[in-house]
Amino acid sequence: MPEPVEVFELARSVPLPPSSSTVFIAPVEPLDDKSSVAADGSEADAHLNESSLAPVDGGIGAWSFLLAAFMVETIVWGFPDAYGVLLDAYLKEPTLTSQPNAQFLLPMIGTLTSSLLCFIAPLSHHLVCRYPHQRRNLMWAGAAICWGSLFGASYTSNIATLLACEGVLYAIGGAMLYSPCLYYASEWFVARRGLANGIIFAGTAVGGIVFPLILPTLLHNFGIYGTLRALSIIFAGMLLPALPFIRGRLPLAKVNGPTSRSSTTGVDSPEKNVIIKNRTFQILMLVNTLQAFGYFVPLVWLPTFASELNISTTNSSLLLALLNGASMIGRLTSGILSDIMDPWLLALSALMSACLAIFLLWGLLGCSFAGLIAFGLCYGSVAGGWPSMWFGFIRQVANNDPQLTTTMTGYLMLSRGFGNVFSTPISTAISKPAKSLMRGARLGFEVGDGKFENVIIFAGACFAGAVLMSGMGWGWDRSKVSQRR
Repeated sequence: MPEPVEVFELARSVPLPPSSSTVFIAPVEPLDDKSSVAADGSEADAHLNESSLAPVDGGIGAWSFLLAAFMVETIVWGFPDAYGVLLDAYLKEPTLTSQPNAQFLLPMIGTLTSSLLCFIAPLSHHLVCRYPHQRRNLMWAGAAICWGSLFGASYTSNIATLLACEGVLYAIGGAMLYSPCLYYASEWFVARRGLANGIIFAGTAVGGIVFPLILPTLLHNFGIYGTLRALSIIFAGMLLPALPFIRGRLPLAKVNGPTSRSSTTGVDSPEKNVIIKNRTFQILMLVNTLQAFGYFVPLVWLPTFASELNISTTNSSLLLALLNGASMIGRLTSGILSDIMDPWLLALSALMSACLAIFLLWGLLGCSFAGLIAFGLCYGSVAGGWPSMWFGFIRQVANNDPQLTTTMTGYLMLSRGFGNVFSTPISTAISKPAKSLMRGARLGFEVGDGKFENVIIFAGACFAGAVLMSGMGWGWDRSKVSQRR
């Protein structure tokens, strides 16, 4: 029987046809003046010239995106942080306070807004990753909902409608507007992603400074409902010129065949689901939750604490403004350091500093206005920068994958939302006068007849727990490095 010698020769000369799901990536040949176009005019269009992409980590495209994302952050997160000014006006409006459960429902609006922004984050981030062609449409729709929620709220005096507009609709629109910004940030910034996060997240602190300053003037000149209309116009005026700059750096893939890119790299794939089982990420989630339970306590209680010391409303507002200003600096600094430092060591130093600030500056020296100023400056700078550190941890797991980065950020925002919601009722439940003092308070623990002692201990204990968990995370990472060696 003759040997089939021609079979090998045929296979070598005529390769098998490609499958319908095969993607070929061919190198781009440099074009000169003699061969600038292919013979049939289509070969040049078949290749993606990487030099045509905007530069990463710099350039006009990256910086204009960052400025626009900063403005979005200021609006989406800064407004809920300034709700206390609106709440004060709501509680002085007879048409609102005369309604049933007004004293309970009106304060819930601000908490509901910021909490829903965190709780919706995993879903909105999933949509951004799942439907890449709809990212910008989602963003514009979210901006319209934010505008409509405030504009609609200006035409109602019903508390339930205010709760639905300002509390629910604004949060939904804000999440839709905010999620594409975080996704696109991973495309524009890689080596300097920590810096980018720090600049974006600083928008929250800026909003916390600016809005409390302009809202009293608006309320005085236009009243409650006129102020809501004015805010909707101001927000529209800020977003309309900013949103065109919030776009992706990379072109959307067009892959033909039965298997799309999203099915292999999207959030539903095993690679994405494994992040929940990653030990480093599990520890980070615990640290993030503990930090959130402690972080929001001083923000809620400092105005009441200051009033017990007979500090004027103006000085109390100044105290919060200083804290937010220090938080802005802390977020920028933490973002820059997260690009060059071990994230666990950075976290340990920040969390330990915040824990000491609570016990020493608030608990011991917080019985005077000067002590509270020192606490606000120190606490804001070290505790406020925590979200800017996230990418230092995420980089270790996601390896600069925009979809993984967006998904993990959504989970971190979710766990932070739990701290935002539950820290207030827990601290309220434990803030009972412990004893009656016959002399003036000499320590921060003694202010209000010891009313705030348990609150201060609770906040400090949460940060202490976060420090212990961060130490475990650092030890876990060191052991993995040793095993690789």
